[in-house]
Amino acid sequence: MSRSLNDMTLEELWQLFPIVLTPHQDCWKEWFEEEKELLSALLPPSEEIKIHHIGSTAINGIWAKPIIDILIEVPTMNEMKDMADTLSSNGYICMNTSVKRISLNKGYTERGFDERVFHIHLRLAGDCKELKFRDYLNSHPAIAKEYEKLKLGLWHQFEHDRDGYTAAKSAFVEKYSR
Repeated sequence: MSRSLNDMTLEELWQLFPIVLTPHQDCWKEWFEEEKELLSALLPPSEEIKIHHIGSTAINGIWAKPIIDILIEVPTMNEMKDMADTLSSNGYICMNTSVKRISLNKGYTERGFDERVFHIHLRLAGDCKELKFRDYLNSHPAIAKEYEKLKLGLWHQFEHDRDGYTAAKSAFVEKYSR
C-alpha cells in the first residue's frame, strides 16, 4: 500500500518528484489554455481576476520542467482564501500558504507525476514579477538561451532538491524581473 503524499517527508517527495527538464513542447500552451478554462469555471466571474501562464513552459523554445505554472491575480486576501478552498475541494493540493500568497498543485500522485502537472500561484493583483521575467525572456531569445543553459547546468546537481535548484537560479531571475 502506498503512502499518501501528506505522510511523506520533503526528502521523500523530492525523490518521487525529481527535477526533470525536457525540450520545449508546443502542447504546453494548449495545456495552459485548457486548465485556464477549468479554473475560470471554478472561480467566481470577475474582471479583476487574471489568469497568466508563467514559468519556463511559457518561454518560447527553452528546456523546462514539464510543469505548467499558472499565476492567478486576485483583488483581496479573502477572495484568495476562498479560491484556495474552492480549488482544494476540486482536486488541487494546497502546498504553501503565506501572508500574501497561496500555492496549489495538481498532477502529483503517490506513484509520481501525472501526465499533466500544474502549479497554481494565487497572488494579490500586482504581485507578479514572473510576468516581467517571462515577457523579457520571450522578447530577448539570447537571454532566454542563457537561462536555459543555467537550468541545464543545475539540473543534475539539484535533481532531488527543488529549493536548491530554485535558489541557484534566483540571481538570474531577479536580474531580469525588475
